[in-house]
Amino acid sequence: MIFATTVLSAPSIIKIAVTLDDNPTASPFQYSSTFNVIALPSEVRNGTTPTPGAPEAQGFFNYGINAELDTICYNITLLNVAGDFSSPALTATHIHEAATGASGPPRIAFPNPVGDDLRKSTAGCMTGPFTTGVKAADGTDTGAGFKLGMIEANPAGFFTDSHTVLFPVGVVRGQLA
Repeated sequence: MIFATTVLSAPSIIKIAVTLDDNPTASPFQYSSTFNVIALPSEVRNGTTPTPGAPEAQGFFNYGINAELDTICYNITLLNVAGDFSSPALTATHIHEAATGASGPPRIAFPNPVGDDLRKSTAGCMTGPFTTGVKAADGTDTGAGFKLGMIEANPAGFFTDSHTVLFPVGVVRGQLA
């Protein structure tokens, strides 16, 4: 679609044409779903065994998913989380695949939040294919083949967390639904 206009300007006439695409490229900021998770230390599990994280810790994990582009935007804030991050994965902040009360493999590894022991945060967007740095039993990365539409199809089957040296199983955890 083309819109045209004429602008009168001394000493000449300027013609301006603007082309608008009838099929604009999808924007990662158009979300097919959003998740706002409050992660608590009391939700951390080792297998199915409760293994609480830091008592005063809290996590706010906000996700916007554009499944068409396989893009996830994130804004993660951790409060009262002391010590360095630690995980066998590429980073220590993840979305894992597992139901409430169970453990499961990481599917997405996010940049670790930065800041002091009172407040750490990170924000940005990532587009698949995703890698975690953790190998499944068959030797493939646990992020291999993962698509964000899998979260949308079953958000209760996924949780988000962060791991530290002091709490290697997890400092906080929250189910996406």
